Amino acid sequence: QVQLVESGGRLVQTGGSLRLSCAGSGGSFSRYAMGWFRQAPGKEREFVVVGRWSYGDTLYSDSVKGRFTFSRDTAKNIVYLQMNNLKPEDTAVYYCVAGPLGIRTPPAENQFPYWGQGTQVTVSS
Repeated sequence: QVQLVESGGRLVQTGGSLRLSCAGSGGSFSRYAMGWFRQAPGKEREFVVVGRWSYGDTLYSDSVKGRFTFSRDTAKNIVYLQMNNLKPEDTAVYYCVAGPLGIRTPPAENQFPYWGQGTQVTVSS
């Protein structure tokens, strides 16, 4: 059973940077597709980024491409989401997810059976 715990969310000003972390247990991240989803107030949950390091691919949503970077520390079984040039529309609860390597694209939340509890990111204007 994979367990995911996010951290790093907080209040930040527009244009600022933030790094989210997701620590995993119960399995090596190399065996899974890993990623982040987010849910803004009053909106549906949306895909942010998904990476499959075993396949060497990473897919970003258009809304974060060029601003967010997804990475991992294999030794620690931690994944990171580096968020730069943050905008008010990035305000959301961010969830770390894990799922099978054979996910379809675009990634949908129902393909990921493992979710963290979420961490709140608030970007002030």
